[in-house]
Amino acid sequence: MAQHNQFALLSKRRFLPLFLSLTSAAFNDNIFKNALLVMLAFRLAEAEANALINLATGFYILPYFLFSVTAGQLADKYDKSRIIRILKLAEIIIVVFGAYSLIYNNQVLNFVVLFLLAAHTAIFSPVQYALLPQHLKRRELMGGNGLAQMGSFAGVLSGTIAGTLLAGDTKPGESGLAELSVIMAMVAILGYLASRMIPPATPPAPKLHIDWNPISQAWRILRLTMKNPSVFYAILACSWFWLVSSTYLAQVPSLTKNVLGASEPVITIILCCLSIGVATGSLMCEALSRGRITFGIVPIGALGITLAGLGLGITVDQFETLSGASVTEYLRSDGAYAVLIYTTLLGIFGGIFIVPLYAIMQDRTDSTVRAQVLSLNNVLNALFIASISVLSIFLLDVLKITIPQLYILMAVLNVVVMAFLFVKLPQFIVHLFLWLSSHLLARTSYAHLDRIPKNGSVMLACNPAGKLTSVLLMDSLPRSVRFIIPEFLYRAPLLHFIFKYYGTAPIVYELPLKSVNLRSEIQQAQADGDLLCFFPGLDADSSQVHSAGALLQAILTDTVTSITPLYLCESPHEKPGSCNRSRFNFVPKIHIRVGRALSAKDFIGSPLTDQYSKM
Repeated sequence: MAQHNQFALLSKRRFLPLFLSLTSAAFNDNIFKNALLVMLAFRLAEAEANALINLATGFYILPYFLFSVTAGQLADKYDKSRIIRILKLAEIIIVVFGAYSLIYNNQVLNFVVLFLLAAHTAIFSPVQYALLPQHLKRRELMGGNGLAQMGSFAGVLSGTIAGTLLAGDTKPGESGLAELSVIMAMVAILGYLASRMIPPATPPAPKLHIDWNPISQAWRILRLTMKNPSVFYAILACSWFWLVSSTYLAQVPSLTKNVLGASEPVITIILCCLSIGVATGSLMCEALSRGRITFGIVPIGALGITLAGLGLGITVDQFETLSGASVTEYLRSDGAYAVLIYTTLLGIFGGIFIVPLYAIMQDRTDSTVRAQVLSLNNVLNALFIASISVLSIFLLDVLKITIPQLYILMAVLNVVVMAFLFVKLPQFIVHLFLWLSSHLLARTSYAHLDRIPKNGSVMLACNPAGKLTSVLLMDSLPRSVRFIIPEFLYRAPLLHFIFKYYGTAPIVYELPLKSVNLRSEIQQAQADGDLLCFFPGLDADSSQVHSAGALLQAILTDTVTSITPLYLCESPHEKPGSCNRSRFNFVPKIHIRVGRALSAKDFIGSPLTDQYSKM
């Protein structure tokens, strides 16, 4: 099966208009916010500026607590494309007021506009992420989320740079603010025009009763989410990521000025490295996961964040502080490029960490409450960010630790928190092992995976090609699979851990086989629409295994209408039936081929060597 190219989504109407809408929103949000912060910092006395900057931060976070959960309800009740068009139209009005407030230095109106832009983002975010699984196919979700994260960070980066540069050296009434205002208005108008092209999205819960109390609604959704551990811990992991990233990001200006001793342009370079890293890591998720929605690459991202954070903290701690160094002077100093490299790696692994979490939240949440769950994620993200902001002030100003020490502390805490999450949800570790198995222990390729229906009960029959067979299938098949296996295989130590926490329990039969129990379990699994898989001709020395295999095939003949053959072999060009496991190399290349469905009687009635000949 050909690898899906995520960039092809940029040519699709079901994705491109949304991509442009969210990118333009992130741009305008950050160009105004950074322009305002720069003007406060450079036009006012230090004490007054610090007070207003802290006030601006509070104004920016508050709307996430007030409006996110209501936005989630609205997104589940009404057409999301229509909500986005209304938001983009409102954005035009907001930036017009923002332009006026910046040009005439109206501080009250500046803070009102900042609050409105934050409210706009708080409402827009759950709507956009809930819309993606409605317009994208399941195998496109990982790539679509990667592109969405890239677009968001591109908007953040370009908005930050534009806002900082255009507002940095201006005074009230000067041309820089006029240019900034025109840019904001044009981007808002283009974003609105793009939003008009977003296809309609049928509301999943049109009869939903809106609870306008954000506290009671957030508590209700939190209790609902806790019943789904994979989604709940994905939200906690996502919120922790924003806590860590905001800690590193918030200290960049002070780090540049007081630790590195560099000038303001170096701040922009460091922020560029971080944003480019996140965008790169987000785009890598599609290739790393092969489009599968899995926790498997999240631990890799977590480990990378820790190592990059430690490297950055140690490097800046040993950096010889300069004195107002220009970009050229900074780049000539020892350790300058190491700081930029570690910052970029921090962003790359952050992107690898965060994108699968959003895809899992979207995929494993019921469509009728998806936007509400994503809005809860927004609330917890804001709560974590607000908490670390207060804690950072305490650590830096009261305990007097240095910024490099804060960076190292966050890297160490990341290990502790991730270990806690991985223990609470072993799927993180199981999916990591599955990912490693199909990328390091074996290199897998596929053919005709599209022959496995997306929904409904399907019975697969796979030739056993070694102990890793079931593990490779878990990471390769487009749906979660229930294996029909004997107890001795289920009890193998490593396989038992994987089967137990994979997320889909296998059908395990004891020896000697009890046909009544097995028959009823298979029938129930078919009624539930499960993807099932058994291994005809499973190698074993026990005569009980052979007799059980014959009885299992007799049961399948009576209970299953068709069987889809699945063939694993070392070479993609090898003839089915001739696979020899003894020829596997240390890191073999395993080819998985799906055949066309056969009637159960035809499949089981033929010799084992001929069962895959019609593929």
